[in-house]
Amino acid sequence: MTVTYNYISIYRGEFSSTFNVLALLKFNSHLPIKKSSTTFIFYLKGKLFLFFMAVKTNGFVEGSLPDELMNLLLNLASEWGDVFDSSNLKVIHLSGAMTNEIYQISWPTKMENLPRTVLIRIYGEGVELFFDRDEEIRTFKCMSTHGHGPKLLGQFKEGRVEEFIHARTLSASDLRDPEISALIAAKMKEFHYLDMPGSKNVVLWDRMRNWLSEAKSLCSLEHVKEFHLDKLGTEIDSLEKALSGHHQQIGFCHNDLQYGNIMIDDKAKSITLIDYEYASYNPIAYDLANHFCEMAANYHTEKPHILDYSKYPDQEERLRFIHKYLGSTGHQSSDAEAKQLADDIEKFTLANHIFWGLWGLISAYVNHIDFDYMEYARQRFQQYWLRDPEILNN
Repeated sequence: MTVTYNYISIYRGEFSSTFNVLALLKFNSHLPIKKSSTTFIFYLKGKLFLFFMAVKTNGFVEGSLPDELMNLLLNLASEWGDVFDSSNLKVIHLSGAMTNEIYQISWPTKMENLPRTVLIRIYGEGVELFFDRDEEIRTFKCMSTHGHGPKLLGQFKEGRVEEFIHARTLSASDLRDPEISALIAAKMKEFHYLDMPGSKNVVLWDRMRNWLSEAKSLCSLEHVKEFHLDKLGTEIDSLEKALSGHHQQIGFCHNDLQYGNIMIDDKAKSITLIDYEYASYNPIAYDLANHFCEMAANYHTEKPHILDYSKYPDQEERLRFIHKYLGSTGHQSSDAEAKQLADDIEKFTLANHIFWGLWGLISAYVNHIDFDYMEYARQRFQQYWLRDPEILNN
């Protein structure tokens, strides 16, 4: 997301249209300023200036839609028999996304009190460093064809239009609800058994090595030293060797199953997993480890990057989830089977900390969404170095 600034001088000013308000605010911190999230008003040399901010994500500016997107919405509305009037569009920014910008767009239909709603996904900056967008779209289409997740309604240069699922996105606290947790466990088992086209090789280790290479090329020497990037290659090699036993079950994994990527129809008691950008074949224990690690997060607070590892599920909660997972297809799991999977999951939390630590570090340099990626990365790496000796030695 890039932020552009325009200004209007209520009096005739002496600044050009290329004037950088950020520089002025940085070097004139004494200025009497009134500001909102999009506006700065201040006095300088006896003159009153008003700056307004336009938030722009890959060409998408709040308050105006790209022509290609407008034409796409017009065509969709025509196919559905709607009378499309751009002046009646209702645009809502959906918070919580950390890779893309997500918007809900609605317009009136011929049926009173029943608006048409679609979801707009605006691709974030730098995401090509994390995954192949064409491959992600193929996965999205395949999932849709098999009845999983929303339908792809159309694509435009900056993003795509998706079916809007009329269900509730989970909250952080929902993950701890035993009934909802059991539904998630069953849905994960179903997801892991999907037969997706293409290679079924494990992606995790090579992806982390690629991200490490990107991080080294982007980071300052200070961050290379702070995050021990020169040591991480050896750490990844050691983890791969320790965690690649023949007993590891490989399945199609979501790899980003935080609460914001899970939707529930409370009436039907059905779960839908969304956002498959990081999905790939991996050890299923890694996917379960990722889900457990996400229980330390709440991305809808004043400081969404802060992780609270006191909320990581205890052994009883983890085993309850694992038994629900193993038994969701009628298989009667033994205590020994559940314990083996639980042990594997704990070990894979180490890989998960490196994975998202590198993601946060790279994102801090390339993504301008309002999220403290650097501090997020710092917490993930701290957990890795703290837990590594304890977990692997056991």
